[in-house]
Parts: sequence; C-alpha cells; structure tokens
Amino acid sequence: MRAMPRRALAAVAPAAALMFALAACGGGADSDSGGSAAADTQQSAPSAGGAEAAEDTDDKPEPPLTGEIKQKAEEAALAAYPGTVLKSEEDAEKPGMYAVEIKKADGSTVEVYLDTTYQVTDTKEEGTEEDEG
Repeated sequence: MRAMPRRALAAVAPAAALMFALAACGGGADSDSGGSAAADTQQSAPSAGGAEAAEDTDDKPEPPLTGEIKQKAEEAALAAYPGTVLKSEEDAEKPGMYAVEIKKADGSTVEVYLDTTYQVTDTKEEGTEEDEG
C-alpha cells in the first residue's frame, strides 16, 4: 500500500507545479473566458504608479485658475517674470496658493508661486527646452 501514494504523489506534483506557474503568469484554463480583461488591467496598473506619478504631488489634481483670480495671478507672475504664461492653477502641494508657469524669452520656464494676495512667495526654475529635450 505504501507504493501507491508515492506514485500518485509523483504524478500529481509536476501537474500542481505547472498549474501554479500558469496561475502566477495569469494563464490557465480560464484565461480565454474573460481572463484577458484581468491581464489587461494588470498590465496597465504599473503605468499609473510610475516615476511621473511620484513627481506629481501624489496624484492630487491641480484645478486651473479661472476668472478674476486667473487674471490677477497671471498679471502678478508676469510682473515679476516677463514671458508667456503656459498654465496657471491652484497649487496642490500648498493649499490656498496659486502656481503660474511662465516661459521666459530665453526658453527656460519658471513656476511662480503666489499667495491669495497675489504676492510672489516662491519660484521653481526649470531648464531651457534644449536641456529638457
């Protein structure tokens, strides 16, 4: 009787290892019945948590400025740093603050941070387009 379980175990072990490997890779018998949607989800997940997301204020949305606030913030930023406004938005890192990105004549950009009284409180210099590309 003792020989029978060993044979059964010897036959089952490779099959179990194969099934485990297939399951770990996302394959298996049920992969044709909707398994591809799960695989697509798994493949797209790493792009959401990539290096860009880490740089972008923990995925907090930065609403664009509008109306009078936009006009005053952009005017104040341009007075301090002449150029062309690329975007203006609320600052997600510093609630209650505004951020205006300006492209200067030399091609470099500067992000100008303003408080609610439109006073420049900080800046972040960027490189020129040639340096970034």
